[in-house]
Amino acid sequence: MSTCLACHQTATPVLNFGKMPIANNLLLPEQFNQEYFYDMAIAFCEHCYALQLLNLVEPDVMYHDNYTFFSGLSKNMTLHFQDFAKFVQQQYLAKEAKPFVVEVGSNDGILLQNFANQGMHHLGVDPSANVAAIAEQKGVKTLVDFFHEDVADKIIAEHGKADAILGANAICHIDQIGSVAAGVNKLLKPQGVFVFEAPYLGEIIKKTSYDQIYDEHVFFFSLHAVKNLFSQHDLELIDAYAQNVHGGSMRYVLAHKGAYPITDNVINKLEAEKQQGLTQLATFQRFAQNVAHSKQELVKLLTELKAAGKRVVGYAATAKSSTILNYSGIGPDLLSCIYDITPTKQGKFSPGMHIPVKPFDEFHADYPDYALLFAWNHANEIMAKETAFAEQGGKWIVHIPEVQILDLVTQ
Repeated sequence: MSTCLACHQTATPVLNFGKMPIANNLLLPEQFNQEYFYDMAIAFCEHCYALQLLNLVEPDVMYHDNYTFFSGLSKNMTLHFQDFAKFVQQQYLAKEAKPFVVEVGSNDGILLQNFANQGMHHLGVDPSANVAAIAEQKGVKTLVDFFHEDVADKIIAEHGKADAILGANAICHIDQIGSVAAGVNKLLKPQGVFVFEAPYLGEIIKKTSYDQIYDEHVFFFSLHAVKNLFSQHDLELIDAYAQNVHGGSMRYVLAHKGAYPITDNVINKLEAEKQQGLTQLATFQRFAQNVAHSKQELVKLLTELKAAGKRVVGYAATAKSSTILNYSGIGPDLLSCIYDITPTKQGKFSPGMHIPVKPFDEFHADYPDYALLFAWNHANEIMAKETAFAEQGGKWIVHIPEVQILDLVTQ
């Protein structure tokens, strides 16, 4: 048993993935012997309904000057964040003469630039100096730090209170969630809103998308968990919207208690979660069984393709791929390499399993027989871009929601 990070009650372990590396820590050969590993497991709290990592990695091991994830590299995500910004402005900032917007985990400024470009008072908070520097180049003011209650005090002292605090796939990364909630409560104006998105637990369970579980994702949120967690700090869940990003996310809107009415969206979605079993331990025990089956099916398929003499590669060296590869024991014997668009990843090796990462130019110059799509949440964007691969006989392998081969030419 363990202690819940959100409510400090007892949490029950449900799945252990074994030894895992840092998901975004691609390496050079001389670094292999110094690679960091930890035991990755998840637990479910039957008191506040939070699914969470059991063993945490120190934040500065994951977020640093060589952090390799940049949100702005995806065209679809750029468009999504434009819509996100528009939603916040139209719904909650339209009546504010000079609104102040803060983002927690602002990365390369992809969301906040939509406010900065309008000359709006804003501030990003992000612990990785290299991505913060890129945000600054876009004109996005960024504080290099981890957001918590003391940082909220500093922001208030320098800028005043915020009309909106935003988060995009970042709040679920923070283990000191109580300090974040307390900081949000302090920093928000009386009618301010806290709007954040995170991969949705209901979709993870439905799709068996266990690759959403890795060192950076501390929490896997449902509405029940968000409602219970933030209510401890006088914040109320007032609205929620499903989002078709990151394999299925939820946009949560919170405010000071009593500031806004609670919408039917929240009431209906809470009931749907009960029907799905997101408040029951047995649901997560079944999830663990489904994960083990998915792993077995993927290894079986790759082994059969290797025996048949087929060349199989990985497509996109995502953080999610680290969970799949290491949990399943898939190395360069089954995947000859992984192709990725990010320059800082190219020429390095995947965490743990040490599969070489190569630029897309090489993928296009010599198409493989099969490509395992790790960035399955960007499948439509990628497959529309890679039509020549399918036209020349290449086939995609996907593992979500089930392991299968896609033959796009004959479909």
